[in-house]
Amino acid sequence: MRRDQALRRHILTRLRGFAVHAAATGPAHAAAVAVAIVDEGGGAQVPGIAAPAGWSHEAALILTRRAEHLNRHAGQWALPGGRIDAGETPEAAALRELHEEVGLQLQPQAVMGRLDDFVTRSGFAITPVLVWAGAARTLVANDGEVASIHRVPVAELLRGDAPILDALAGAEHPVLRMPVGDSWIAAPTAAVLYQFRELCLLGRPTRVAHFEQPPFAWR
Repeated sequence: MRRDQALRRHILTRLRGFAVHAAATGPAHAAAVAVAIVDEGGGAQVPGIAAPAGWSHEAALILTRRAEHLNRHAGQWALPGGRIDAGETPEAAALRELHEEVGLQLQPQAVMGRLDDFVTRSGFAITPVLVWAGAARTLVANDGEVASIHRVPVAELLRGDAPILDALAGAEHPVLRMPVGDSWIAAPTAAVLYQFRELCLLGRPTRVAHFEQPPFAWR
């Protein structure tokens, strides 16, 4: 699945026909994450995913592993993002965090739209912002927040064993995980990836805000 104008038009068409669900106002902190569509690039990005020969223009998403010294969610998979500052829109926050965390500076025109808000067990209402981020040939991790940067091929989200749904004792809904290479990513990040897959790639208007997160992500 190449990162080309046909894919861009396909995603924009799906977003235009989708009524986004915003989180109800409450005690949650407002945050935004960037679902940034880039080139797969070159080199091994994720264990279990073969490295392309040379630079690949196949579509990929930027994911990070959070730094181990962070107080919250240390070492976990994440989309670039963070709290929305006072007076800031989710779109502006997502672009700012993309620049701060992985060194990718984009203009507002790069924003394509939003997915549904996801309220986390740790007290954040996350707004996912889709961004057409170009080839993004140079990415630089912010050592204070990011341990590593990964380009996950969009095609990886279409695996037949995705999503993984696990029952959780005492919970009404299952925990959602997305397999990636030899590993997996848990909600909330996995919920955003799954909705991107279902809506933007497959054209199925799927809701994900009800899915549970594993207990290690509650803190």
